[in-house]
Amino acid sequence: MKERPKESHKKWMVLDNAAKIYPAAKRRNWKALFRLSADLTEEVDPLILQQALESTLARFEGFAQKLKRGLFWYYLEHNEGRPDVMPDGPYPCAPMDFRKNNGFMFRVLYHGARIAVEIFHVLSDGSGGLCFLKTLVAEYLRLRYGADIPRDREILDCSLPPEPDETEDAYVKYARNATRTRREPDSYYISGTGEPDRFIHIITGTIPVDEILKRAREKQVSLTEYLTAVLIMAVDKLQRASVRSEKRLKPVKVCIPINLRNFYPTHTMRNFASYVNPGIEPRFGQYSFDEVLSAVHHYMRSEVTEKMLNAKMSTNVQTEKYKVLRLTPLFIKNIVMKFTFNRVGDRKSSTSISNLGAVQLPPEMSKHVVRMDFILGPLSRNKVVCGSLSYNGKLMLNFLRTIRESTLEREFFRYLVRQGIPVKMESNQRFC
Repeated sequence: MKERPKESHKKWMVLDNAAKIYPAAKRRNWKALFRLSADLTEEVDPLILQQALESTLARFEGFAQKLKRGLFWYYLEHNEGRPDVMPDGPYPCAPMDFRKNNGFMFRVLYHGARIAVEIFHVLSDGSGGLCFLKTLVAEYLRLRYGADIPRDREILDCSLPPEPDETEDAYVKYARNATRTRREPDSYYISGTGEPDRFIHIITGTIPVDEILKRAREKQVSLTEYLTAVLIMAVDKLQRASVRSEKRLKPVKVCIPINLRNFYPTHTMRNFASYVNPGIEPRFGQYSFDEVLSAVHHYMRSEVTEKMLNAKMSTNVQTEKYKVLRLTPLFIKNIVMKFTFNRVGDRKSSTSISNLGAVQLPPEMSKHVVRMDFILGPLSRNKVVCGSLSYNGKLMLNFLRTIRESTLEREFFRYLVRQGIPVKMESNQRFC
């Protein structure tokens, strides 16, 4: 490794456009977290992991931050402290207390052969988080085994200082003037029995990628479109079982995050994603799977384009620039943003599925990594969400829920099995 040049950290940073809502919306028992993990061939050495974390954090300037309250906006200030690696807990994405975490808004956990990172959405999105995890694991393998792992834009070279575009607000950089309305009807709400101790349930389905890709290709759709259609069918069945009058049925929509890096030449490690909400209107009648799949496919083809996504992104950026809003004191902004988040927030979708796609690792690294997972943390309103990625020929579907009932996951996986797709199940289910 080359000797690191002397660094000049930014003293403070403005929150990116997507991050601004989260400090106002967070609560003591809820923050917008997500989790990425890698299972290795041997048990993790926490002392070496600590060294790897400190080396990695020196490159990821956007992660070495603490949240500060200003007069008009929250902002990020460089954190001179040291984050400590910690043993993993009984369930993922537990509430994070920044003060007990030395001010850091992410944590690195270990259990057995697993290394996991959990990140507050103010810092980054799934793509930025995946780059952080891959770099952290690469540093760990270098320190423990002397592994010579090639570095690129997805596994960063920690001997080099951060590059300016890695912390840029790409929303502001690429937004234009054309905007579009945010209005859309509310969706069906999945209710259930909450856990008194806020226990978080995880059900993981492991599927051979080739098997489910074969089914998706037969229907001439993408893997994400196929999974979304299955999820809509499962939610639709839930609603019809609980709502007697067809007139009272609400739209069933699934929120799908969209990685905007696929449309713009940025290397930012901060948030740079949008979303779409494909779905069906159950009041119009019963849908077959092919009808749902067609609705999802054509919705995605019309909405997931550079122009449509830019207009949605530009709407948020233009709102931020309103002079009245900019000069409004933070305590008033907090009231308005919290109200807006609670009123809109997750109400436009019944659930969410976030697919990070296929994770590729160089051979020097993949021989040490046997499994990878992505878990979407609890949303403010939606009780069940799904995060997925594929690695080493396996699709990992992680359903997280904050209620006892596992009806949605059961219907989802049953449908896949009926299509001849093999599913291996695991869960942290407890029996009381």
